[in-house]
Amino acid sequence: MTKAVSSDDIYKDIRPYHDHEVPAVLKRLANDQRLIGALAQFKFPRLNRFIPTLTRRVIRGYLNGYVKKVNGVDDVQIRLTSYIQRTIETTTESLTYEGLSELDPKQAYLFISNHRDIVMDPTFVNYSLHLEGFPTARIAAGDNLLSEQYIGDLMRLNKTFIVRRSISNRREKMAALTKLSRYISESINDSCSIWIAHREGRSKDGLDKTDSAVLKMLQLGQRPETKSFALAMQNLKIVPVAISYQYDPCDAMKAHELAVKAQTGDYQKAPGEDTRSIVKGIMGNKGRVHVAFGQPLDEFSEDSGEMALIIDKAIHQLYRLHDTNYAAADLLVGKECEALNADALAHIQSRLQGLDEAERQQLLAMYANPVLQKQNWETAAEKTFIPTNRAS
Repeated sequence: MTKAVSSDDIYKDIRPYHDHEVPAVLKRLANDQRLIGALAQFKFPRLNRFIPTLTRRVIRGYLNGYVKKVNGVDDVQIRLTSYIQRTIETTTESLTYEGLSELDPKQAYLFISNHRDIVMDPTFVNYSLHLEGFPTARIAAGDNLLSEQYIGDLMRLNKTFIVRRSISNRREKMAALTKLSRYISESINDSCSIWIAHREGRSKDGLDKTDSAVLKMLQLGQRPETKSFALAMQNLKIVPVAISYQYDPCDAMKAHELAVKAQTGDYQKAPGEDTRSIVKGIMGNKGRVHVAFGQPLDEFSEDSGEMALIIDKAIHQLYRLHDTNYAAADLLVGKECEALNADALAHIQSRLQGLDEAERQQLLAMYANPVLQKQNWETAAEKTFIPTNRAS
Protein backbone atom coordinates (compact mmCIF):
# COMPACT_ATOMS: atom_id res chain seq x y z
CA MET A 1 0.00 0.00 0.00
CA THR A 2 1.45 3.35 -1.00
CA LYS A 3 1.13 6.32 1.30
CA ALA A 4 -1.25 9.21 0.72
CA VAL A 5 -0.05 12.44 -0.84
CA SER A 6 0.40 15.44 1.42
CA SER A 7 0.00 19.04 0.33
CA ASP A 8 3.77 19.47 0.43
CA ASP A 9 4.51 16.43 -1.75
CA ILE A 10 7.67 17.69 -3.43
CA TYR A 11 7.98 14.60 -5.63
CA LYS A 12 4.48 14.70 -7.08
CA ASP A 13 5.71 15.60 -10.59
CA ILE A 14 8.18 12.71 -10.84
CA ARG A 15 7.08 9.90 -8.52
CA PRO A 16 4.83 6.92 -9.35
CA TYR A 17 1.14 7.35 -8.67
CA HIS A 18 -0.12 6.52 -5.19
CA ASP A 19 -3.05 4.21 -4.53
CA HIS A 20 -5.66 6.93 -4.02
CA GLU A 21 -4.68 8.55 -7.35
CA VAL A 22 -5.08 5.37 -9.40
CA PRO A 23 -8.89 5.45 -10.02
CA ALA A 24 -8.82 9.01 -11.40
CA VAL A 25 -5.83 8.22 -13.65
CA LEU A 26 -7.50 5.08 -14.97
CA LYS A 27 -10.72 6.98 -15.65
CA ARG A 28 -8.71 9.52 -17.64
CA LEU A 29 -6.97 6.77 -19.59
CA ALA A 30 -10.28 5.02 -20.36
CA ASN A 31 -11.36 8.15 -22.25
CA ASP A 32 -8.03 9.02 -23.87
CA GLN A 33 -8.59 8.90 -27.63
CA ARG A 34 -4.89 8.42 -28.43
CA LEU A 35 -4.63 5.41 -26.12
CA ILE A 36 -7.87 3.95 -27.44
CA GLY A 37 -6.64 4.40 -31.01
CA ALA A 38 -3.26 2.83 -30.22
CA LEU A 39 -4.89 -0.18 -28.52
CA ALA A 40 -7.38 -0.62 -31.36
CA GLN A 41 -4.56 -0.64 -33.91
CA PHE A 42 -2.47 -3.00 -31.79
CA LYS A 43 -5.20 -5.48 -30.75
CA PHE A 44 -7.39 -5.47 -33.87
CA PRO A 45 -5.39 -3.98 -36.77
CA ARG A 46 -7.57 -5.36 -39.61
CA LEU A 47 -10.87 -4.68 -37.86
CA ASN A 48 -9.72 -1.18 -36.96
CA ARG A 49 -8.89 -0.48 -40.60
CA PHE A 50 -12.41 -1.26 -41.85
CA ILE A 51 -14.67 -0.38 -38.91
CA PRO A 52 -12.61 1.87 -36.59
CA THR A 53 -15.65 3.30 -34.76
CA LEU A 54 -16.84 -0.12 -33.61
CA THR A 55 -13.31 -1.25 -32.74
CA ARG A 56 -12.69 1.79 -30.57
CA ARG A 57 -16.06 1.35 -28.89
CA VAL A 58 -15.04 -2.19 -27.91
CA ILE A 59 -11.69 -0.96 -26.56
CA ARG A 60 -13.38 1.85 -24.61
CA GLY A 61 -15.83 -0.64 -23.08
CA TYR A 62 -12.97 -2.91 -22.06
CA LEU A 63 -11.06 -0.05 -20.46
CA ASN A 64 -14.10 1.16 -18.51
CA GLY A 65 -14.70 -2.38 -17.25
CA TYR A 66 -11.03 -2.65 -16.25
CA VAL A 67 -11.17 0.62 -14.31
CA LYS A 68 -13.96 -0.66 -12.05
CA LYS A 69 -11.84 -3.62 -10.93
CA VAL A 70 -8.67 -1.73 -9.98
CA ASN A 71 -8.26 0.15 -6.70
CA GLY A 72 -4.52 0.71 -6.35
CA VAL A 73 -1.00 0.13 -7.58
CA ASP A 74 -0.89 -3.46 -6.36
CA ASP A 75 -4.02 -4.25 -8.39
CA VAL A 76 -2.38 -2.74 -11.48
CA GLN A 77 0.75 -4.85 -11.04
CA ILE A 78 -1.21 -8.03 -10.30
CA ARG A 79 -3.17 -7.59 -13.53
CA LEU A 80 0.00 -6.75 -15.45
CA THR A 81 1.64 -9.96 -14.23
CA SER A 82 -0.56 -12.20 -16.37
CA TYR A 83 0.09 -10.02 -19.43
CA ILE A 84 3.85 -10.06 -18.76
CA GLN A 85 3.80 -13.82 -18.36
CA ARG A 86 2.01 -14.25 -21.72
CA THR A 87 4.44 -11.84 -23.37
CA ILE A 88 7.42 -13.78 -22.02
CA GLU A 89 5.91 -17.06 -23.17
CA THR A 90 5.32 -15.79 -26.71
CA THR A 91 8.46 -13.66 -27.25
CA THR A 92 11.20 -15.61 -25.46
CA GLU A 93 12.50 -19.14 -25.60
CA SER A 94 13.29 -18.91 -21.90
CA LEU A 95 13.80 -16.47 -19.05
CA THR A 96 16.38 -17.49 -16.46
CA TYR A 97 17.75 -15.58 -13.49
CA GLU A 98 20.27 -16.09 -10.72
CA GLY A 99 21.59 -14.43 -7.58
CA LEU A 100 18.38 -13.63 -5.71
CA SER A 101 19.01 -16.39 -3.20
CA GLU A 102 21.95 -14.29 -1.96
CA LEU A 103 19.76 -11.21 -1.35
CA ASP A 104 17.35 -10.35 1.48
CA PRO A 105 13.69 -9.83 0.46
CA LYS A 106 13.26 -7.48 3.43
CA GLN A 107 16.14 -5.24 2.36
CA ALA A 108 15.80 -2.43 -0.20
CA TYR A 109 18.51 -2.23 -2.86
CA LEU A 110 19.57 0.04 -5.68
CA PHE A 111 19.66 -2.28 -8.67
CA ILE A 112 22.06 -0.77 -11.23
CA SER A 113 21.95 -2.67 -14.51
CA ASN A 114 23.20 -2.52 -18.05
CA HIS A 115 20.59 -1.22 -20.47
CA ARG A 116 19.56 -2.85 -23.74
CA ASP A 117 15.77 -2.44 -23.93
CA ILE A 118 13.60 0.52 -22.88
CA VAL A 119 10.78 -1.44 -21.23
CA MET A 120 11.86 -5.06 -20.98
CA ASP A 121 15.04 -4.55 -18.92
CA PRO A 122 13.19 -3.39 -15.77
CA THR A 123 10.27 -5.69 -16.60
CA PHE A 124 12.50 -8.78 -16.53
CA VAL A 125 14.14 -7.57 -13.31
CA ASN A 126 10.81 -6.96 -11.59
CA TYR A 127 9.28 -10.20 -12.86
CA SER A 128 12.25 -12.15 -11.49
CA LEU A 129 11.88 -10.35 -8.15
CA HIS A 130 8.15 -11.15 -8.12
CA LEU A 131 8.72 -14.85 -8.80
CA GLU A 132 11.07 -15.08 -5.81
CA GLY A 133 8.77 -13.21 -3.43
CA PHE A 134 10.66 -9.90 -3.44
CA PRO A 135 8.80 -6.58 -3.58
CA THR A 136 9.09 -5.09 -7.06
CA ALA A 137 11.37 -2.11 -7.56
CA ARG A 138 10.51 1.45 -8.56
CA ILE A 139 11.71 2.12 -12.10
CA ALA A 140 13.62 5.13 -13.45
CA ALA A 141 12.57 6.34 -16.91
CA GLY A 142 13.62 9.40 -18.91
CA ASP A 143 11.03 12.04 -19.78
CA ASN A 144 12.07 11.71 -23.44
CA LEU A 145 9.90 8.58 -23.50
CA LEU A 146 6.79 10.45 -22.40
CA SER A 147 5.80 11.91 -25.76
CA GLU A 148 2.14 11.38 -24.87
CA GLN A 149 0.48 11.87 -21.49
CA TYR A 150 -1.11 8.42 -21.64
CA ILE A 151 2.34 6.83 -21.91
CA GLY A 152 3.49 8.67 -18.79
CA ASP A 153 0.28 7.71 -16.99
CA LEU A 154 0.70 4.03 -17.87
CA MET A 155 4.32 4.01 -16.72
CA ARG A 156 3.65 5.85 -13.45
CA LEU A 157 0.83 3.42 -12.64
CA ASN A 158 3.51 0.72 -12.74
CA LYS A 159 5.94 2.17 -10.17
CA THR A 160 7.86 4.30 -12.66
CA PHE A 161 9.39 7.63 -11.64
CA ILE A 162 10.54 10.28 -14.08
CA VAL A 163 14.08 11.43 -14.83
CA ARG A 164 13.93 14.98 -16.22
CA ARG A 165 16.40 14.95 -19.13
CA SER A 166 14.85 17.67 -21.29
CA ILE A 167 15.75 20.60 -19.00
CA SER A 168 18.32 22.89 -20.64
CA ASN A 169 18.75 25.56 -17.95
CA ARG A 170 21.82 24.61 -15.90
CA ARG A 171 20.42 25.72 -12.53
CA GLU A 172 17.06 24.06 -13.11
CA LYS A 173 18.75 20.88 -14.25
CA MET A 174 20.87 20.72 -11.09
CA ALA A 175 17.76 21.25 -8.96
CA ALA A 176 15.95 18.46 -10.82
CA LEU A 177 18.90 16.07 -10.43
CA THR A 178 19.13 16.83 -6.72
CA LYS A 179 15.41 16.14 -6.29
CA LEU A 180 15.75 12.90 -8.25
CA SER A 181 18.72 11.81 -6.14
CA ARG A 182 16.90 12.63 -2.93
CA TYR A 183 13.86 10.66 -4.09
CA ILE A 184 16.03 7.61 -4.78
CA SER A 185 17.78 7.84 -1.39
CA GLU A 186 14.51 8.32 0.50
CA SER A 187 12.91 5.42 -1.37
CA ILE A 188 15.69 3.08 -0.26
CA ASN A 189 15.49 4.43 3.31
CA ASP A 190 11.72 3.73 3.15
CA SER A 191 12.45 0.09 2.17
CA CYS A 192 11.56 0.53 -1.52
CA SER A 193 14.07 -0.85 -4.01
CA ILE A 194 15.03 1.11 -7.12
CA TRP A 195 15.99 0.02 -10.64
CA ILE A 196 18.14 2.40 -12.66
CA ALA A 197 20.25 1.98 -15.79
CA HIS A 198 23.99 2.51 -15.36
CA ARG A 199 24.02 5.11 -18.14
CA GLU A 200 21.62 7.42 -19.95
CA GLY A 201 20.12 5.63 -22.93
CA ARG A 202 20.55 2.08 -24.17
CA SER A 203 23.96 0.58 -24.94
CA LYS A 204 23.11 0.25 -28.63
CA ASP A 205 26.67 -0.78 -29.58
CA GLY A 206 26.78 -3.62 -27.06
CA LEU A 207 29.38 -1.82 -24.92
CA ASP A 208 28.17 -1.75 -21.32
CA LYS A 209 29.96 1.11 -19.57
CA THR A 210 28.73 2.82 -16.43
CA ASP A 211 28.52 6.59 -16.68
CA SER A 212 30.21 8.23 -13.68
CA ALA A 213 27.74 11.14 -14.06
CA VAL A 214 24.95 8.79 -12.96
CA LEU A 215 26.91 7.96 -9.81
CA LYS A 216 27.60 11.63 -9.10
CA MET A 217 23.88 12.30 -9.39
CA LEU A 218 23.18 9.60 -6.82
CA GLN A 219 25.31 11.45 -4.27
CA LEU A 220 23.47 14.78 -4.65
CA GLY A 221 20.48 13.76 -2.55
CA GLN A 222 22.39 12.29 0.36
CA ARG A 223 22.39 14.02 3.73
CA PRO A 224 24.67 17.09 3.93
CA GLU A 225 26.93 15.35 6.42
CA THR A 226 27.59 12.54 3.91
CA LYS A 227 30.50 14.28 2.21
CA SER A 228 32.34 11.07 1.39
CA PHE A 229 31.47 9.83 -2.11
CA ALA A 230 32.38 6.27 -1.14
CA LEU A 231 30.10 6.41 1.91
CA ALA A 232 27.28 7.80 -0.24
CA MET A 233 27.62 4.81 -2.58
CA GLN A 234 27.72 2.42 0.37
CA ASN A 235 24.50 3.92 1.79
CA LEU A 236 22.64 3.08 -1.41
CA LYS A 237 23.19 -0.69 -1.08
CA ILE A 238 24.09 -1.09 -4.76
CA VAL A 239 23.43 -4.44 -6.45
CA PRO A 240 24.87 -4.75 -10.00
CA VAL A 241 22.59 -6.52 -12.48
CA ALA A 242 23.46 -7.92 -15.92
CA ILE A 243 20.70 -8.54 -18.47
CA SER A 244 21.49 -10.37 -21.70
CA TYR A 245 19.34 -11.18 -24.73
CA GLN A 246 20.03 -13.90 -27.28
CA TYR A 247 18.22 -11.82 -29.91
CA ASP A 248 17.66 -8.05 -29.90
CA PRO A 249 14.35 -7.19 -31.63
CA CYS A 250 15.58 -3.62 -32.16
CA ASP A 251 19.00 -4.57 -33.56
CA ALA A 252 18.37 -3.26 -37.10
CA MET A 253 16.97 0.04 -35.79
CA LYS A 254 20.00 0.47 -33.54
CA ALA A 255 22.40 -0.45 -36.37
CA HIS A 256 20.83 2.19 -38.63
CA GLU A 257 21.12 4.87 -35.93
CA LEU A 258 24.74 4.00 -35.20
CA ALA A 259 25.67 3.96 -38.90
CA VAL A 260 24.10 7.36 -39.53
CA LYS A 261 25.79 8.80 -36.45
CA ALA A 262 29.17 7.38 -37.57
CA GLN A 263 28.76 8.91 -41.03
CA THR A 264 27.33 12.32 -40.11
CA GLY A 265 28.20 12.79 -36.43
CA ASP A 266 24.53 13.12 -35.46
CA TYR A 267 21.22 11.28 -35.56
CA GLN A 268 17.78 12.86 -35.24
CA LYS A 269 15.05 10.46 -34.20
CA ALA A 270 11.86 10.52 -36.23
CA PRO A 271 8.59 11.35 -34.43
CA GLY A 272 7.34 8.27 -32.60
CA GLU A 273 10.61 6.37 -32.99
CA ASP A 274 10.98 5.72 -29.24
CA THR A 275 7.41 4.41 -29.15
CA ARG A 276 8.14 2.06 -32.06
CA SER A 277 11.26 0.85 -30.22
CA ILE A 278 9.16 0.20 -27.12
CA VAL A 279 6.58 -1.85 -29.04
CA LYS A 280 9.24 -3.75 -31.01
CA GLY A 281 11.19 -4.50 -27.85
CA ILE A 282 8.09 -5.85 -26.11
CA MET A 283 6.61 -7.87 -28.97
CA GLY A 284 9.77 -8.98 -30.83
CA ASN A 285 11.52 -12.34 -30.49
CA LYS A 286 14.20 -12.20 -27.78
CA GLY A 287 15.23 -15.85 -27.71
CA ARG A 288 16.86 -16.75 -24.40
CA VAL A 289 17.02 -14.00 -21.76
CA HIS A 290 19.14 -14.13 -18.62
CA VAL A 291 19.08 -11.80 -15.61
CA ALA A 292 22.01 -12.08 -13.20
CA PHE A 293 21.81 -10.31 -9.83
CA GLY A 294 25.13 -9.69 -8.15
CA GLN A 295 25.83 -9.40 -4.45
CA PRO A 296 25.65 -5.97 -2.81
CA LEU A 297 28.88 -4.10 -3.51
CA ASP A 298 31.46 -4.21 -0.74
CA GLU A 299 34.15 -2.25 -2.61
CA PHE A 300 33.90 1.54 -2.88
CA SER A 301 36.02 4.42 -4.09
CA GLU A 302 36.09 8.18 -3.55
CA ASP A 303 36.64 8.58 -7.29
CA SER A 304 33.49 8.34 -9.43
CA GLY A 305 35.43 6.98 -12.41
CA GLU A 306 36.92 4.19 -10.33
CA MET A 307 33.50 3.51 -8.83
CA ALA A 308 32.07 3.16 -12.34
CA LEU A 309 34.77 0.60 -13.15
CA ILE A 310 33.90 -1.39 -10.03
CA ILE A 311 30.31 -1.63 -11.23
CA ASP A 312 31.41 -2.43 -14.80
CA LYS A 313 33.58 -5.28 -13.61
CA ALA A 314 30.69 -6.79 -11.66
CA ILE A 315 28.26 -6.46 -14.59
CA HIS A 316 30.66 -8.02 -17.08
CA GLN A 317 31.45 -10.91 -14.76
CA LEU A 318 27.72 -11.55 -14.35
CA TYR A 319 26.87 -11.15 -18.05
CA ARG A 320 25.85 -14.40 -19.77
CA LEU A 321 27.06 -14.63 -23.36
CA HIS A 322 24.78 -16.25 -25.94
CA ASP A 323 25.58 -18.21 -29.08
CA THR A 324 24.61 -15.16 -31.16
CA ASN A 325 27.39 -13.17 -29.50
CA TYR A 326 30.01 -15.75 -30.45
CA ALA A 327 28.59 -16.10 -33.97
CA ALA A 328 28.81 -12.35 -34.61
CA ALA A 329 32.33 -12.17 -33.19
CA ASP A 330 33.51 -14.95 -35.50
CA LEU A 331 31.79 -13.43 -38.53
CA LEU A 332 33.47 -10.07 -37.90
CA VAL A 333 36.96 -11.53 -37.94
CA GLY A 334 36.28 -14.03 -40.73
CA LYS A 335 36.68 -17.07 -38.49
CA GLU A 336 35.26 -20.41 -39.61
CA CYS A 337 31.79 -20.85 -38.18
CA GLU A 338 31.13 -24.55 -38.64
CA ALA A 339 31.40 -25.22 -34.90
CA LEU A 340 28.81 -22.58 -34.07
CA ASN A 341 25.21 -23.21 -33.29
CA ALA A 342 23.57 -23.28 -36.73
CA ASP A 343 20.42 -21.49 -35.52
CA ALA A 344 22.43 -18.62 -34.05
CA LEU A 345 24.43 -18.18 -37.24
CA ALA A 346 21.28 -18.29 -39.36
CA HIS A 347 19.60 -15.71 -37.13
CA ILE A 348 22.51 -13.28 -37.35
CA GLN A 349 22.71 -13.67 -41.11
CA SER A 350 18.95 -13.14 -41.46
CA ARG A 351 19.21 -9.89 -39.48
CA LEU A 352 21.84 -8.64 -41.91
CA GLN A 353 19.47 -8.93 -44.86
CA GLY A 354 18.37 -5.58 -46.25
CA LEU A 355 21.09 -3.59 -44.45
CA ASP A 356 23.82 -1.62 -46.17
CA GLU A 357 27.45 -2.44 -45.40
CA ALA A 358 27.83 0.19 -42.65
CA GLU A 359 24.69 -1.05 -40.91
CA ARG A 360 25.81 -4.69 -41.24
CA GLN A 361 29.09 -3.88 -39.50
CA GLN A 362 27.28 -2.05 -36.71
CA LEU A 363 24.84 -4.92 -36.15
CA LEU A 364 27.63 -7.49 -36.00
CA ALA A 365 29.60 -5.30 -33.58
CA MET A 366 26.67 -4.84 -31.17
CA TYR A 367 26.36 -8.63 -30.82
CA ALA A 368 30.13 -9.21 -30.79
CA ASN A 369 31.28 -6.54 -28.34
CA PRO A 370 30.05 -8.37 -25.20
CA VAL A 371 32.44 -11.21 -26.07
CA LEU A 372 35.44 -8.87 -26.10
CA GLN A 373 34.23 -6.94 -23.08
CA LYS A 374 34.11 -10.11 -21.02
CA GLN A 375 37.58 -11.02 -22.26
CA ASN A 376 38.82 -7.51 -21.40
CA TRP A 377 38.09 -8.04 -17.72
CA GLU A 378 39.82 -11.40 -17.80
CA THR A 379 42.95 -10.13 -19.58
CA ALA A 380 42.88 -6.39 -18.61
CA ALA A 381 43.26 -5.54 -22.33
CA GLU A 382 40.92 -2.89 -23.72
CA LYS A 383 39.55 -4.11 -27.06
CA THR A 384 36.27 -3.50 -28.87
CA PHE A 385 34.87 -4.19 -32.27
CA ILE A 386 34.79 -0.79 -33.96
CA PRO A 387 32.94 -1.06 -37.28
CA THR A 388 34.76 0.21 -40.35
CA ASN A 389 32.54 2.58 -42.28
CA ARG A 390 32.96 0.99 -45.69
CA ALA A 391 29.89 2.75 -47.10
CA SER A 392 31.31 6.24 -46.63
